[in-house]
Amino acid sequence: MNTLNAAPLVFFQVLADRNGVPAALLFQSGPGPVQALTVLAEDEAFDSLSAQFPCLYPIASDAALAEALNVAGWKALDTITVHVTDEAFSKDLPPQVAWVGGAWCMTPPLKAQGPQAASRALALQLVQKVAADADTHEIEALLRQDPTLSYHLLRLVNSLGMGTGRKITSFSQAILILGRQQLRRWLNLMLFAARQGDVRSPMLLARVAVRARMLELLAKARGLDRSVQEQGFMAGMFSLLGVLFGMPLDEVLAPLAISEAVAGALLRQEGELGDLLKLVELAEAGQFEALAAGLAAQQISREDFNDVVVDAFSWMLGVVKESLGSGHG
Repeated sequence: MNTLNAAPLVFFQVLADRNGVPAALLFQSGPGPVQALTVLAEDEAFDSLSAQFPCLYPIASDAALAEALNVAGWKALDTITVHVTDEAFSKDLPPQVAWVGGAWCMTPPLKAQGPQAASRALALQLVQKVAADADTHEIEALLRQDPTLSYHLLRLVNSLGMGTGRKITSFSQAILILGRQQLRRWLNLMLFAARQGDVRSPMLLARVAVRARMLELLAKARGLDRSVQEQGFMAGMFSLLGVLFGMPLDEVLAPLAISEAVAGALLRQEGELGDLLKLVELAEAGQFEALAAGLAAQQISREDFNDVVVDAFSWMLGVVKESLGSGHG
């Protein structure tokens, strides 16, 4: 590939509002010809992002790119309205601040209290049961211990419709209709769903949802089979469990029945999934030159990567909206 004409790589930073809730996407791109990005900005999937969520770009962006982004519904961001911090989140902000960026959601958690700690512990037990392919009645027995989790499971299945034409009122029905794979995904997301007292939760949910979907789609772009794509999703979901619980990741993963490929990727960045996780982390850090080299080594085109980014963030927005709309915000 002629790198002089290669499409610039793109990624989006999720900005929180003054309450710490995901509230906007900020456009970021690496070096390369701007005209290639104007083509991306005209893509229907890219356009749909601004229809779902406030989408912003740096006010100093190239004029041609800014024009294309404006047409796609993105708006210029005045940097004085953004507070960037890697420290614990605080609502004590200057009045002009509208958005909060930075890695603050990756800070250690406050000690979980009462219902929050119990609910997360139960959700982790459920993840363990599903990962171990436990009997449905064992999973159902755990669900009955947490009215919030059980309510949202039934709400999810009924909202999907699932082609049944009837309301689902029992846990066993819901588990059967949803299927083990989708149940596993839902439980993983529920671990990160906002809990009162942990202001990091909504932003962690956004970050982990992007990671999971990106790893799944990058595995597909790499030509890996469906089982590896599913393992990629799981690796993305589990990659921030240590941050969520404030524990070493190996300790959190120890009770889970996960494959060696997923464990190797998460704990040692080994294997195909480990290589793909590195790519996502480089994108998160804005290290576009290293990202370009990594993509070339994996034989993933820049255009395919950009498409993966758009898809992953669109999927994440749906997850976050469902979470906040379900009373988790």
